[in-house]
Amino acid sequence: MDRRAKVELFEEIRREYEFGVGTIKGVARKLGVHRRMVRQALANALPPERKRPERDSPKLAMVKEFIDGVLEADRKVHRKQRHTAHRIYKRIEQEMPEREISEASVRRYVAERKIALGLTGREVFIAQSYQWGEEAQVDWYEAYVDFGADREKVQFFSMRSMASGGAFHRAYPRANQQSFFEAHELAFHYFGGVFRHLKYDNLKAAVKKIFRGQNREQGERFIAFRSHWQFDAQFCRPGKEGAHEKGGVEGEAGYFRRNHLVPIPQAENFADLNRQLLAACRADEQRLIADRAQNVGQGMIIEREYLLPMASTGFDLIEVSFPRVDSQGRVRVRNNYYSTPLRPGLRVEVKVLPANIEVWQQGRVVASHERAFGNGKEILNLEHYLDALERKPGALPGSKPLAQWRAQGKWPESFDRLWQALQQRLGKQPGTKAMIELLQLGRQQGWEQLKIAVEKALAHGCSDIAAIKYLMVANLLEHKVAERLDVGVLSQYERPLPAVNNYDQLREVAK
Repeated sequence: MDRRAKVELFEEIRREYEFGVGTIKGVARKLGVHRRMVRQALANALPPERKRPERDSPKLAMVKEFIDGVLEADRKVHRKQRHTAHRIYKRIEQEMPEREISEASVRRYVAERKIALGLTGREVFIAQSYQWGEEAQVDWYEAYVDFGADREKVQFFSMRSMASGGAFHRAYPRANQQSFFEAHELAFHYFGGVFRHLKYDNLKAAVKKIFRGQNREQGERFIAFRSHWQFDAQFCRPGKEGAHEKGGVEGEAGYFRRNHLVPIPQAENFADLNRQLLAACRADEQRLIADRAQNVGQGMIIEREYLLPMASTGFDLIEVSFPRVDSQGRVRVRNNYYSTPLRPGLRVEVKVLPANIEVWQQGRVVASHERAFGNGKEILNLEHYLDALERKPGALPGSKPLAQWRAQGKWPESFDRLWQALQQRLGKQPGTKAMIELLQLGRQQGWEQLKIAVEKALAHGCSDIAAIKYLMVANLLEHKVAERLDVGVLSQYERPLPAVNNYDQLREVAK
């Protein structure tokens, strides 16, 4: 019996007692209910809440340890990168498919545990209505990413269409102006056009000075960028008053963080991380938001027709400088040092990109590095020093480039075993020189190819340089057997081979 029916029954009991038979026993007999219920109805017109007995849930018990572990780990990460109950349920589905449990059970348990662990907290965003192609909101947010064994705080750019709900996310080491502009252009390509209005908070990349109301002194390069792409910029009020004027992109950042950055993502580098982010953006195009008639991807297709056209060329993001190569084969760019394969004293052209540094000489790229941020950092590539090391092999063991390769996982353990074997067989200096000779071959034909050849040779107990060189090119020496050609109609011209029997008979006659 539902609660409404029970309230009506209590009303009938009270009327019968007051205006009918007048006794508890008589009311119970007439209405077919227990005398205890009659007493309850007489005491209160509202029926008491149903007591729910505490019952053990064997299905929940099987995943409690997993849930507790996830929530305990969440206490050590930023509050914005913690698991929701839905995300935990999805992880149980993916990682423990044999555990069949309802999402409602998981939600109830997670809610209880979050209160106990002090992990609760909510934000409210007010829904708005927008026209196709009119407005997108832009923001930066932070999250942690594991690059190998290192956990780093990463800056994430987000642009969200307010009509379709589509969003573009990209990661950068720093939220500088170059990254800001590049991310805009990549987002425009992702959406297939430019929004008429972009809404920001008071980002340093765009705003130099805040005046009263909506007036802002915008940076010169930002004005040029805005003019190049022909969009209008709008800014939120400073401080707490304007904190949620762009609730769409703030809500998007929270959604994306919870669904794609929890648990902490693993990536080899920023290029790998951004490939993962783009795939996540594509996956979210299947998302259906609230009561919209179409999913995000379908909305983006509709909106594409309303966007401003793309500019014929991109905005010039590159910063150029012309440093000289120092005595250690490095160039200094923004107080950091990057290796080059060029001789000291040579003046080169350096192009500073949002995430990379390129060194150019005579119209070609001679070195490319992931951009470093800070002061006094050295980014050294061992390849750039191999020519010098051939003349000074004794410098290899303690060199900084080798130490950086080891730290980055670019120097496999098999290289050390081969190096040690070469030194034992040839001597310390000649063995190191032979190792450098092999490294030169790796630079030319590929490091993975060299690693495979070295491991094959060591597996056969061989440390001969000539054998390793042969293994690197062995696949190039194999020739495929030519396929037999189908002669087709030419077969009709085949004739039987001549017989020599008649010649033998002539020989007998001649005798």
